[in-house]
Amino acid sequence: MIRVVFFLLVVGALALGAAWLADRPGDVVVTWQGMRIETSLMVLAAAILAAMAVLAVIWTLLRAIFSSPFIFRRHLHRRRGERAYEAISRGLIAVGSGDLVAARQHAAEAKRIAPAEPLALFLSAQSAQLAGDRETADAAFRAMASRADTKALGLHGLFVEARRRHDHVSAHAFAEEAARVNPSLGWAGKAVLEFRCATGDWAGALALLEANERALDKDSYRRQRAVMLTARARATEETDRDNAKAFALEAAKLAPTFVPAATIAGRMLAEGGELRKATRVLEKAWRANPHPDLAQVFSDLRFGDTARDRLKRIEGLVKKMPSHIEGALALARAAIDAQEFGKARAALASYLAVPTKRVALLMAELERAESNDEGRAREWIARALHAAPDPAWTADGHVSDRWLPASPSGRLDAFEWRVPVTGITSTAPVIEPEASVSVAAPVAPASELAAGSAPMLEEKVETLPPTPTPAATAPAQRRVGAAQPKPEAVIPLVHAPDDPGPEADVVEDIEPQRDPQSSGWRKMFERKMFE
Repeated sequence: MIRVVFFLLVVGALALGAAWLADRPGDVVVTWQGMRIETSLMVLAAAILAAMAVLAVIWTLLRAIFSSPFIFRRHLHRRRGERAYEAISRGLIAVGSGDLVAARQHAAEAKRIAPAEPLALFLSAQSAQLAGDRETADAAFRAMASRADTKALGLHGLFVEARRRHDHVSAHAFAEEAARVNPSLGWAGKAVLEFRCATGDWAGALALLEANERALDKDSYRRQRAVMLTARARATEETDRDNAKAFALEAAKLAPTFVPAATIAGRMLAEGGELRKATRVLEKAWRANPHPDLAQVFSDLRFGDTARDRLKRIEGLVKKMPSHIEGALALARAAIDAQEFGKARAALASYLAVPTKRVALLMAELERAESNDEGRAREWIARALHAAPDPAWTADGHVSDRWLPASPSGRLDAFEWRVPVTGITSTAPVIEPEASVSVAAPVAPASELAAGSAPMLEEKVETLPPTPTPAATAPAQRRVGAAQPKPEAVIPLVHAPDDPGPEADVVEDIEPQRDPQSSGWRKMFERKMFE
């Protein structure tokens, strides 16, 4: 609307000017070189406008002629860029879809058209990785790492290739360089942190954490710092106890529910005579995460206490988290040491229906200590061999008898106190699923479920009965085979004329049993039937 109004105003102004000149006619006389030219003012204005138009046309033609090489060169460059963009986009789509042939073709075309284009180098590296050509991929990533605009991408590719060939030294060097070039790179910071944690460089890990504090949320930062301080306290506990104590106290302050930090801080405070402070630290962690290490440190707060004194102290700790299996185990342990066998039995009574290994072993020790009943003790030891596993420090499939700050792969704070996944050794279907589940994991009381002491899924798998013999399971296999339809094969199987194929075992499985005492013509008749 504004443009229309402006256009009308301009047109109106020109019309007014033309009308004003028409109302005021005049003569113009030009004398030059003996020539005299007389004309009107309107004719002169029209001649000037015509001359200006002619000059503009001539200037445009001359400019087009002189700039035509540059225009042609720009057109070729634009066309080449469009072709390179199309080749790169199609190549990346082919890489993503796994089409190796198309990826190689488009990568070669992009390299031919635009060899210095960053995305062309990236496509070349990706297609080489898809083809398994590590040398070509490494060369492409090194070319990208030598440029300022693709340095981070090239270093990331070199880091990935170094980890694939298990060259941890080179991978560490690439990650360190990437973190130095761009500290905001998450993968580089994480990799450097894992390397420093794996090598036990906790001072360097803490310095890196401080440098990347802004990239982490508050809870993650506090947790990671608490883990590193706990690890540093453990590493310096024997050589520098003062600094180790300071590290442990700061870790317990950052993460009060972190069991390893509370354990070290409580023990070192107790050794220094600060019993009340140690008690507060241990009780706070116990309320959040009951753990045997906390119970052990709490039991040994005072050096020289009798077994009954330790039992009273554990009883006070258990009251803060009643109906928890760790409290029951700690109370039973202290009661056995104090020869209060009735309290030990009462503490373990709720967990005898489906005992864990620690419960069964404590019951065996209780039978020996109370009545010297070796038979009952051996019975409980036998039950412990097949009992559900207890929680342990687990990370990446590894089980440790004590907490470790990093997993074997270098992942920080990976170890968790939980029941390891054990007992899953075969993917074969369970022959009698209902009977197995009823024997392995009976329903726990509601109080145990509320307290979190019911056996987990891993415990159910662990306590399955031993596999029956083939002779005993043959009828059950036939029942399962009859009840469950056979799934269709993805690829049809073609059998040779003399090959019975995979159905031969099924045919043999449903054969009626022969009488071993049959003889004579009856035996010959049966042999003909089954051949």
